[in-house]
Amino acid sequence: MANRRNEENGSLNAAGAAAGMLHQPVLSVLPSSGPTRGIALVLHGGKSRSREPVEARHLSPARMVPFARHLHRAGRKHGLSVWSLRNSVRGWNGEDMTPLQDARWALKQISTQHPDVPVFLVGHSMGGLTAVCAADHPQVAAVVALAPWLSPGTPVSAVAAKKVLIVHGTFDRWTSPSASLAFARRAAAGAASMQYVALKGAGHFMLRKIRLWHTLSTGFVLKAFNEAAGTGVALPRGFNQLLPESSVQVTL
Repeated sequence: MANRRNEENGSLNAAGAAAGMLHQPVLSVLPSSGPTRGIALVLHGGKSRSREPVEARHLSPARMVPFARHLHRAGRKHGLSVWSLRNSVRGWNGEDMTPLQDARWALKQISTQHPDVPVFLVGHSMGGLTAVCAADHPQVAAVVALAPWLSPGTPVSAVAAKKVLIVHGTFDRWTSPSASLAFARRAAAGAASMQYVALKGAGHFMLRKIRLWHTLSTGFVLKAFNEAAGTGVALPRGFNQLLPESSVQVTL
């Protein structure tokens, strides 16, 4: 596999990440200030079926840029690097599960460059499904799934022994809050921890209650980072009150 690094914008392109792929996934890296002690991998949404290439201007990847920056600002001085994956194409594409292939490629890049650091997956919509399915990578310590595209057929095995947070708006009409809650209940027994947050009145695109979306996702990642890497990053103000450690299901 031939990879090309662009030092100016911190991106990494996959040249032929999978045999026969017409389009390529792209990684953008917000580096830590010092040695990398943990990596958050941010995964965006998409469509059920599409072979159209993902562009940076598309709303799905653009929507996750503020989440990546929020995480980076909070954790970079303590060794947290934030990698954002732009998928090769826009669709899940049935059994091809193209975004999952892309995520596994991204995790391979991480494990090659940083084989000993914990990884935290943060995904929205289809990216939430991708995160749940890619969580079986040995370096993944925690998963944040935001308005994930889950179903009764989504396997729970990949999140076994992982810390998981699922956040879903009650007004979501694109993906199913009830399916997310059902998944959380099915997966709870095998996960290291499982917490589900229902955001009252929030929809799929995370426009309402945006501060809560950010606080919950960043706080959960930083808490898992502290536990996995022994760091002492301050959590976002109010996080522990919003999501007490003992809470399994919360409505905000």
